[in-house]
Amino acid sequence: MITPSLPEPFLTAPGNPETADLPEKKVSFWELAGPGAILVGLSIGAGEIMLWPYLIDRFGPGIAWAAGLGVFLQLWVNLEIARYTVATGETVYTALGRVTRWFGPVFILFNVFGWIAPAWAMASGLALKTLLVGPDGWGSGATWTAITFALVALALFGPRVVYSGVEKSVSFLVGVVSLGLLAVALAVGRGEDWSAVGRGLVSFGHVPADLDIKTLFIAISAAGAAGTANLFYGFYLRDKHIGMGARLPEMRNPLRDRVEKEPTTGYLYPETPENAHRFRAWFRHVATDQGLFFWGLNSFTIILFIFVATAILRDTPEVMKQGQVIGAQAAALGSALPGMFGPFFRVLFLLVGFATLFSTQIALVDGVSRSISEILYVQFPQARGWEHSRWYLAIAITWMFCSAGLAAFLEARGITEMGFLFNAAYVGGICMAVYTPVLLWVNHRRLPPSARPGRLCTVMTTLAALFYVTFAIGSIWWEISG
Repeated sequence: MITPSLPEPFLTAPGNPETADLPEKKVSFWELAGPGAILVGLSIGAGEIMLWPYLIDRFGPGIAWAAGLGVFLQLWVNLEIARYTVATGETVYTALGRVTRWFGPVFILFNVFGWIAPAWAMASGLALKTLLVGPDGWGSGATWTAITFALVALALFGPRVVYSGVEKSVSFLVGVVSLGLLAVALAVGRGEDWSAVGRGLVSFGHVPADLDIKTLFIAISAAGAAGTANLFYGFYLRDKHIGMGARLPEMRNPLRDRVEKEPTTGYLYPETPENAHRFRAWFRHVATDQGLFFWGLNSFTIILFIFVATAILRDTPEVMKQGQVIGAQAAALGSALPGMFGPFFRVLFLLVGFATLFSTQIALVDGVSRSISEILYVQFPQARGWEHSRWYLAIAITWMFCSAGLAAFLEARGITEMGFLFNAAYVGGICMAVYTPVLLWVNHRRLPPSARPGRLCTVMTTLAALFYVTFAIGSIWWEISG
């Protein structure tokens, strides 16, 4: 009697990881640097150059402490994301899929609803237009948004290895932002502005009467990568061959290279003194990477953005209420400085604005496409008829065309990007409320003993999880009851 075969399930949990020794760390910190810089490129995006200046306009620099808190909380979340990928070579999406297979579709939705509105791309296109031809020059905002997406495609699909293009492009843009922003801050700022921002940074818990819980939650979530963007860090660690990522292939460009089937799971190392020693060496590397790039450089840039906004608003209040926030800040900056300095620093600020937004645009298209393609490839058996990198290519191209079309639709109806920036940060905060406690549980229960979080990481990540869960519930309740 022949038993009929059962149809393959539509959605499955990821398989179990194999066993292998953890590769040894043999090269220096700077040879492996890069993943942290990409995460900074994601972090110093529209939240820092648009959303936070807008908040400073409404509530003053006294809430600067919230930006510092946001970056600090995400530092500990990122360390736990890195811990899992270093120990297994897998991303957190795979870990979540083992907790329940339904996390796969849930996180596809988080990526879609968090990032589909082309707020960063629209702002990037407007910044590039204002920089090259002026705000009233040739082309609509949607046209220039499409141009920036064409530049993103070149960055992603020029090199043979996708990660290479992302790392080089975003690292260069982060350098432009950091140096350019510092020059602008030194030119426009006064001692009184530094004093105001300094007081705001240490006024922990100061909340203006008209600042509701949802807006505060958005402000803190926007200070950093936020939401699924933090999870992108695992992709970059793996493609840089950090930790167990050295045993897994990097994402190849299917337009330039032959692609092969990729494994759907990673590895767990046996608990031996040698493997424990190797893990500690790798984790020291990512802790330094996060401390130097994400916490240090991200804190530095967001404080400078807040400071520049404070200085501009000193002489030109109400500027943030105009339609083009970056162009308006640049124009106000040009008017505030005398002689030739005004036009020079106006152009420099526009360059900083475009570099800030374009670095986020590159990393977001890459990260969202990686996220959705990985979940499909790992958890949907029917999707394995295509290689992982071909799914990535198809999703990235579809995403860019849809975003460009949506930008044209929104522009035709006079809808600006600011509301979508608030929405992205809000969805991001709720997303972190979901995965942070689950990730901490996974790292304690499913990693080798030597890779599990210590007391400090456990306490700090627990505090971060409690914050995101409490504020997410409070924000949703505030909306319902209001």
